[in-house]
Amino acid sequence: MLIGIAGGSGAGKTAFINALRGLFADTQLGLLSEDNYYKPRELQQTDDRGVINFDIPGAIDRKAFITDLRKLKRRLAVERLEYTYNNERATARKIRIEPAPVYLVEGLFILHDASTRHLLDLAVLIHASDDKKIIRRIHRDQTERNYPLEDVLYRYQHHVAPAYQKYIEPYLADIDVIINNNRHFEKGLAMLAAYIREQL
Repeated sequence: MLIGIAGGSGAGKTAFINALRGLFADTQLGLLSEDNYYKPRELQQTDDRGVINFDIPGAIDRKAFITDLRKLKRRLAVERLEYTYNNERATARKIRIEPAPVYLVEGLFILHDASTRHLLDLAVLIHASDDKKIIRRIHRDQTERNYPLEDVLYRYQHHVAPAYQKYIEPYLADIDVIINNNRHFEKGLAMLAAYIREQL
């Protein structure tokens, strides 16, 4: 079973997914993140100011992502290097995804890409208000990625916000579950965990 987890940058997808996976063994609940399929920096497109735009579908190695998604559906293990292309201080580690009966499939473009969307058994949106998302984005990009504030705000205005409007909003009608995360996601977490246990 494939459960898609979508949401705008700063909505809290990573925190939600980490909390959910903490309730299950790796042999029960696996994760395939679109983030680990970004193409190398030298293959990324830049905007008019020469800033790499990671928030467009072309930034992802879609063929490799779909190939590994289909491997997991056939209960085959997948190995992938962790994505670190936009964090010069990080060292990539090898990620191995073992066969499991349920997988979370996380990413910005999983609804926009029809080949991914049609493979999902359940679509979940982690939602937060714009002000919450930008505050979280500023904190993450400054602490984890060493981005200056001006750069964070530029990317949010010109890349991140337009990407949500273009690659998530048009597919809201396809979402099965919306989990609000303006303050906390505990109730949504409990609900989805109960659903997964029922499937298991």
